[in-house]
Amino acid sequence: MRLALAQLNPTVGDIAGNARLIADAATNARAAGADLLVCPELGLSGYPPMDLLWQEGFIRECAAAAKRLGEQHSAALTLVFGVPLPASGDAADLSKGVSNSLLAYRDGKLVAYYDKRLLPTYDVFDEDRYFVRGDRAVVLDVPSKGSAVTRVGLSICEDLWKGEDAGFAHRYIDDPDPVVELVEAGAQVIVNPSASPFVLGKGRRHRDILKRHAARHGVYVAGVNQVGGNDELIFDGHAAVYSPQGALIAAGPGFVEHLTVVDLPISPASSPARGTPAAEIPDPILAITDEELLYRALVLGVRDYCHKTGFKTAIIGLSGGIDSAVTAVLAAAALGPANITGVSMPGPYSSEGSKSDAAELAARLGMKMLTVPIGDGFNALSATLRASFGSVTGVTEENLQSRLRGTALMALSNQSGAMVLTTGNKSELAVGYCTLYGDMNGGLAVLSDVTKLWVYRLAKWMNTSAARSTLGFTLAGEGAMLGPIPEATITKPPSAELRPDQTDEASLGPYSQLDEIIERTVEKRQSPERIVRETGFEAAAVRKIVRLIDLSEHKRKQAAIGLKVTGVAFGAGRRFPNAQRYRPWEGLGETGDLGF
Repeated sequence: MRLALAQLNPTVGDIAGNARLIADAATNARAAGADLLVCPELGLSGYPPMDLLWQEGFIRECAAAAKRLGEQHSAALTLVFGVPLPASGDAADLSKGVSNSLLAYRDGKLVAYYDKRLLPTYDVFDEDRYFVRGDRAVVLDVPSKGSAVTRVGLSICEDLWKGEDAGFAHRYIDDPDPVVELVEAGAQVIVNPSASPFVLGKGRRHRDILKRHAARHGVYVAGVNQVGGNDELIFDGHAAVYSPQGALIAAGPGFVEHLTVVDLPISPASSPARGTPAAEIPDPILAITDEELLYRALVLGVRDYCHKTGFKTAIIGLSGGIDSAVTAVLAAAALGPANITGVSMPGPYSSEGSKSDAAELAARLGMKMLTVPIGDGFNALSATLRASFGSVTGVTEENLQSRLRGTALMALSNQSGAMVLTTGNKSELAVGYCTLYGDMNGGLAVLSDVTKLWVYRLAKWMNTSAARSTLGFTLAGEGAMLGPIPEATITKPPSAELRPDQTDEASLGPYSQLDEIIERTVEKRQSPERIVRETGFEAAAVRKIVRLIDLSEHKRKQAAIGLKVTGVAFGAGRRFPNAQRYRPWEGLGETGDLGF
């Protein structure tokens, strides 16, 4: 059987456009001689559709488009694609809820349908809110050109992962195993279309799960993920096919639309496990560094968020610091340097080095740069405020500078129609080291799930000779030989430059310590007591950081949407109330003990 897996980039709610993507994939698969084409989970509606599923008419339109698609584009091909459907089977009757479904068409006729059985409801997933569970295993007979028939088991995303990839396997302890039931029903091949968001490191865990299923059950296992960005989520594609011996025999590239075609040597007289072992191929996920994986994910996230919301250009405040530099490189790769405008906004405490670093960055990237000083505005507004309530000092003075910069960026956005990309990182957002209505202004927070240490890792990688050939655009001037980011930007102590001699680490402590406390608190949800016990950090330092994380929740609720690249981001997957009084950091003494 010749199998085709389509990495598609759907847009949520663009039913007609998504149908065209699937139809084009069917045309290409047919031209490649495929017997079976598998497209991603909910590819017709886009994922995640969220409350669109409850919008009057949405499910009806999806069902009608699915019928047209299947009847018109499945000639000489078994076409499998994902769509939300009424659980009742009647497009006009949603009384029984909605199913996350696969439809299989061949020669214009519906030959099978399958409803997802395991519904993830954790992190960014909320499928129990929207879907009803399927209750049956479905194995489809797929004829090939040589008249042989292959038994193909249908599954969707979590049906294979069972929460193992994200640490939530306990949710399904009492549930039937969809894979086991497919094998018992005679499946020789198990296909798994998915819409699984990118998380750094998760792709390798997915590979291990697919390989384990294949080898354990002696069947071919094929997975295909959607690709692209939808709001905060990024999808990486990376289709994969494993042989019954557990060998990777086909794989799609990451972060691009692609059709992967592979021949599976199955005959009716022999089970896949007794077939000739296929040659293993190199895994594209393992062939590149984590820095490049993260870079490609963020570039795709920026590109798709801008394009799918209608923006073609972007504005970035260039401080001369590491965060704005990395954001600018990502934006240039996503939209093209000609479509990015950097804005230098020197204030009373801006150093000459920072101003020159910002200018050099813009020159290396080949992007436009404006200089909008805030000094006069700061002096004028300070004088006005002093007349009303006295001196403007301390954090009030610092935030006033940041808010003037935010106002300037939003004014430029209004004037030009460009999106403002914020440059703050996860470390800053976690502890509130950012200003509401100031540097937090913008439409997309590019680095909000990237800690400061990872920002440095990205910057150093960007400047390597290997990275320069994969950035996706041509550097200008010294950038062609040295990389996009001036060395001084990487080596100088990070500073907001809002008061004399200010440095980030003087306020927050070493980033190596800060980032570990953040990871343990936010992603691993560890208690302050445990963090002190396991790291040896001073109790006072842990208390300070955990307290700031808790008290900064109101800022994060008002932040721009941010791209998710870790297990727990400050977004839909982390839901903490603002008005709450659980204070695990109170009572953390010098020994690290909590007093009650």
